[in-house]
Amino acid sequence: MEMIDLNRPAPTTEPERQYYFIKKVQEYVKAQSEKLGRPLTANITTFGCQMNARDSEKLSGILREAGYVETESEDADFVIYNTCTVRENANLRVYGRLGVLHGYKKKNPNMKIALCGCMMQEATVVEKLQKSYRFVDLIFGTHNIFKFAELLAMTLESDRMIIDIWKDTDQIVEDLPNERKYAFKSGVNIMFGCNNFCSYCIVPYVRGRERSREAKDIVREIEALVKDGVVEVMLLGQNVNSYGKNLEQPMTFAELLREIEQIDGLERIRFMTSHPKDLSDDLIEVMANSKKICPHLHLPLQSGSSRILKAMNRRYDKEKYLALAKKIRERMPDIALTTDIIVGFPGETEEDFQETLDVVRQVRYDSAFTFIYSKRTGTPAAVMEDQIPEDVVKDRFDRLLKEVQTISKEMSERFTGNEETVLVEEKNSQMDGYVTGRLGNNHVVHFEGSEELIGKLIRVRLDECRGFYYMGTMLDK
Repeated sequence: MEMIDLNRPAPTTEPERQYYFIKKVQEYVKAQSEKLGRPLTANITTFGCQMNARDSEKLSGILREAGYVETESEDADFVIYNTCTVRENANLRVYGRLGVLHGYKKKNPNMKIALCGCMMQEATVVEKLQKSYRFVDLIFGTHNIFKFAELLAMTLESDRMIIDIWKDTDQIVEDLPNERKYAFKSGVNIMFGCNNFCSYCIVPYVRGRERSREAKDIVREIEALVKDGVVEVMLLGQNVNSYGKNLEQPMTFAELLREIEQIDGLERIRFMTSHPKDLSDDLIEVMANSKKICPHLHLPLQSGSSRILKAMNRRYDKEKYLALAKKIRERMPDIALTTDIIVGFPGETEEDFQETLDVVRQVRYDSAFTFIYSKRTGTPAAVMEDQIPEDVVKDRFDRLLKEVQTISKEMSERFTGNEETVLVEEKNSQMDGYVTGRLGNNHVVHFEGSEELIGKLIRVRLDECRGFYYMGTMLDK
């Protein structure tokens, strides 16, 4: 970026405008630090999915560029909660934590509190914050996260609550700072929003319509990450399989993967989430033939009952899902399939639940995220009749969990004795002298090694399967 003159009006183009406000915040932070005789601290707490985690890295990058020092403590000069609203209790957690922050703010009147993310896209939430949580300084949503530097500058200059919520956007701003949690791997947004409108899901209402980034921008970002030491990327989107449909020159997700695979120095490619209705034969072929795409596919089922799937607006039925899973397994026998399953959707009978168990037994998932249906105000399912009694749902959930865990353990054991490549991610916190890594299929491995191995790809023999992880021996000495 060229020299920024704060005596001139802020630029009107992005990202130049945001760099102008980063400079403005730098001046404020520097002055306050000198006045207090210490650095200004910032804390980011992230709720929810990988998309939120990636957004938090962008927030972190801007705060660091502006001169804040990040801290684990919420007793900081600037605290931001990046919120999730997929389930009702996620909202309740945020309200509970805000009470603690209010106590910190009473002790530190210069403290600023910000809330962003999916929960802020709900009008009822913002109304409640305005009425009962007046000590919050800044509220913004998911569509204007690129404006964070500008909103931060406004907040530091104001004593009033600032609210900036966009209902939707088609804007994507590139080339802003971000601070990665890991040096060796990174999430990369390839698209934003969702067009599916599953009847239980709030995401399309809070993340907006689908909009894809240009392939050249995605490739450029990954090339820069690789140059900076990244060996693994996770491509992120609410439904990666519908990538590229809204571009001026449409391209498929499979075509994008072929381009990304050509990037020198990139070792591993992951992605999530895949919607079964959009998963193409071309994508299966690209995965089967790839040396870099990890042999792991997250394929949300949600229910095994065709009747319930129709009520969920999933746009596939049990037979189509089973046929797709069979096709994937035939082409890639060693692939790890994982899934999401909801228990207790309105109107679910015991017969519907048995259909779900049947799919679980046929597909044999490596692992599954199992959820009790959570009523989300504003979604069609929230007003459906025949909401399931809590004791019935709990019984079904327990039975599903038992089935999933039994199969998951059996599926994990099939790799015992194999020699595999592991990306070492961290020092093992439970066992001295051990590190923890991940196979391409997303299984976790613990083995003896030093922290110098973190970020490296290491050959390991899988000696023993202990349910949901392996104990291994390093072969690369």
